[in-house]
Amino acid sequence: MTDILTYLIFLPMAGSVLLFFLKKERVATLKVLGFVFSLLTFGLSFIIYFAFDPSNAGFQFARRILWVPSLNISYYVGIDGISLMLVLLTTFLTPLALLSSWKSIEKRVKEYTIMMLLLETGMLGVFCALDMFLFYIFWEAMLIPMYFIIGMWGGENRIYAAIKFFLYTMVGSLLMLVAIIWLGYYASTQPNGRFTTDLLQLYSIAPAVPLTIQTWMFLAFTFSFAIKVPLFPFHTWLPDAHVEAPTAGSVILAGVLLKMGTYGLLRFSVPLFPDATIMFAPYIALLAVIGIIYGALVSMVQTDIKKLVAYSSVSHLGFVVLGIFALTEEGIQGSIIQMINHGLSTGALFLIVGMIYERRHTRMISEFGGLANVMPLFATFFMIVSLSSLGLPGLNGFIGEFLILVGAFKSTYLSQWFAIFSSTGVILAAVYLLWMYQRVVFGKMTNPINQNLSDLSKREIAVLAPVLLFIVWIGVYPGTFLQKSHNTTKHIISVVKQYTQSNLTHSDTTR
Repeated sequence: MTDILTYLIFLPMAGSVLLFFLKKERVATLKVLGFVFSLLTFGLSFIIYFAFDPSNAGFQFARRILWVPSLNISYYVGIDGISLMLVLLTTFLTPLALLSSWKSIEKRVKEYTIMMLLLETGMLGVFCALDMFLFYIFWEAMLIPMYFIIGMWGGENRIYAAIKFFLYTMVGSLLMLVAIIWLGYYASTQPNGRFTTDLLQLYSIAPAVPLTIQTWMFLAFTFSFAIKVPLFPFHTWLPDAHVEAPTAGSVILAGVLLKMGTYGLLRFSVPLFPDATIMFAPYIALLAVIGIIYGALVSMVQTDIKKLVAYSSVSHLGFVVLGIFALTEEGIQGSIIQMINHGLSTGALFLIVGMIYERRHTRMISEFGGLANVMPLFATFFMIVSLSSLGLPGLNGFIGEFLILVGAFKSTYLSQWFAIFSSTGVILAAVYLLWMYQRVVFGKMTNPINQNLSDLSKREIAVLAPVLLFIVWIGVYPGTFLQKSHNTTKHIISVVKQYTQSNLTHSDTTR
């Protein structure tokens, strides 16, 4: 089982290599093979999920091969309770994204399928990498296929959106690279030390970095991840990228790529720099609360369904960041499950928007109304997904937001006002989502074109049904998923408390 993560990461890439040698005219074969490789990857991730030992807080299925001996850089992969959930989310959404674009992508199908598979390899690499240089390679490699997916198969302003997405992420990536090199160099200055990018070694070195240096390293990493989340006010690239991206691109962007930012905060910023984390926690939490309220308010005034869902991501991911920097077990557990919930619910919303766009070639709310009369199945799926996104108890969205708010209330690093103000985002989410649903599905059918719309096809039901299964499963029995990350969460909290306590002891002895 030591090489299973390597197989998982590079199986989609192997599929893309196979597709490269097929003729572009064999459209059906290209689509089927791309879908099969993504399904095989999901099957492999399911094996890993059930073989994972939740009682072990450390990294499992680890594989290390020395890559650049002179710099002590390795191909080093492994997963814990945090990355396990995101790996499963990635492999689950990718085949659904490919299936959703079965009819909508008609040009350059070969290139499109190759890009989607390469993107999956990049995303899986990010979540499995335990060497910071390897993490950076996968982080950058993932940008290239996403840039082409938006730029080649996107909407009217796709070039502008693709360049904006690329530049924003690149700026943050450069800061992260500087911080990685700086941290590796600092390791070499220690007694018997040498330059290293091994994350596990740096976990024992970085927390002892002097606070002045630790602060700058923390800010470099956190700024890079804040752009990807995106945390207010670094969110301006997101609406453009979502609106212009094809449906599958939006699903992967919202479902997985945004989680790389919050994953980075949990994997690097918090455990590597606990002192700086505690110092900056109130300020980052403040930006998160502003993002929660701002994203919800802006969503309320949108006339484009896709842009409304895009801005809702700013609000929902604000909850995730708040939970992380509450630095409580409930907050971090809530953030991890909320990453999954957002990927499912918002991914499903983008799938639904894509389905209605294929029929009408418009996303304007004013163009619809009364769709429940002609599309009852569509209306039912749309209702369940909308309710899950607004956090209805019994569906997946509730448990994550509930744990985050509890964690924020209990936090010793944040005022309870953070939880109180952020809870308004839950109310506002109900307002903009129910308003959108009512305008699109209920009321009189004012546009006669909508009378001839067909209900969901078997393919579209096959795309949405698995998502709804997980939406209900997590909502009714979240323990299935929470137990996988429980011990990892406890370990992160213990690291923060350990260095906080040691600092308090040091401060007492120096008085």
